[in-house]
Amino acid sequence: MTGMNDYVIFTDSGCDISPELLGEWKVELIELLFRKDGGEEDMRPSQVPVKEFYDRMRAGEVFKTAAANENMLRQAFVPMLRKGLDVLYVCFSSGLSGTFGTAKLAAEELMKEYPERRILVIDTLCASAGEGLLLRYACAARDKGASMDEVGKELLEKRPHLAHWFTVDDLVYLKRGGRVGSVAAFFGGVLNIKPVLHVDDEGHLIPMQKVRGRINSIKAIVKKYRETALDPVNGAYFISHGDSLEDAERLERMIFDEFGKKAELITDIGPVIGAHSGPGTLALFYLSRER
Repeated sequence: MTGMNDYVIFTDSGCDISPELLGEWKVELIELLFRKDGGEEDMRPSQVPVKEFYDRMRAGEVFKTAAANENMLRQAFVPMLRKGLDVLYVCFSSGLSGTFGTAKLAAEELMKEYPERRILVIDTLCASAGEGLLLRYACAARDKGASMDEVGKELLEKRPHLAHWFTVDDLVYLKRGGRVGSVAAFFGGVLNIKPVLHVDDEGHLIPMQKVRGRINSIKAIVKKYRETALDPVNGAYFISHGDSLEDAERLERMIFDEFGKKAELITDIGPVIGAHSGPGTLALFYLSRER
């Protein structure tokens, strides 16, 4: 049986876990690229402070993101394969990015070149700290001595239960990404309507309800947690936010007041997700009876 020292876990910037924390978790990071709309220079999330990124969005700049290309993946994986290590890639949702498809193709080619090695690519069907929370479960299993296949099996079992509930402060960013129509975005701004969305079983963003005002949107997320969490008192949950720490802490406080449970992690939404969701995005992730 493959031991924990025989494989290395990779993830990508879609997980919104800081490089420093990933280092503590012993996870390798593939940085997905983004660029200013109309610009020619690709940027890595680590090159642009999150606060600066959202300030530029608030000032009107538009950013585009790109899936990982095969060369990026080869550069990441080959050094590990040469060391005699297998690779487990915990990957950004195929419902939101082409990275998973590219990674599968790259893995097939590399396993031909390194027939004694294996690359297992897991489509998390998750985004932001939802991907991050699934990754955390992978690391916990690895640290207990689980083999690569055992970790992969556990992730596939948890994947349909990893709930994503989030709200955005301004519909205009989702409109740019084709998530809501122009009319909905316009009236959302006028009437202070805040959408509550989730990520479905296929890893797509799905609007679920509209509420009036920011506080009510946060309350709606807490209500979902109350109604659907597998273990609201003891289960881990992550919160991510787009330069909206005060609201993230408010969400945590509301859950704590009801269940006595603090977030295991509050993290920034980086440029790969934030380019589409915008400043003010607030998201909650936990294990649920269903997505």
